[in-house]
Amino acid sequence: MRRIGIFEAKTKLSAIVAQIMSEGEVFQITKHGRPVAELRPPTGQPVSPQRGTASGPGFWMAADFDEPL
Repeated sequence: MRRIGIFEAKTKLSAIVAQIMSEGEVFQITKHGRPVAELRPPTGQPVSPQRGTASGPGFWMAADFDEPL
């Protein structure tokens, strides 16, 4: 884990993100020497919703949903 100051993180954000994407490195951001945040590669499933996720046991739609009012 690399420690960088918040000002350096702000000025070099694009390079830091590129390094995280290519090498998977973790950055700890500090303010006045105290850790305040971490930048790391994402883990798990994507956060954005996927098509067709509204189907399954927890979702219900009336049979006449698309009928004229």
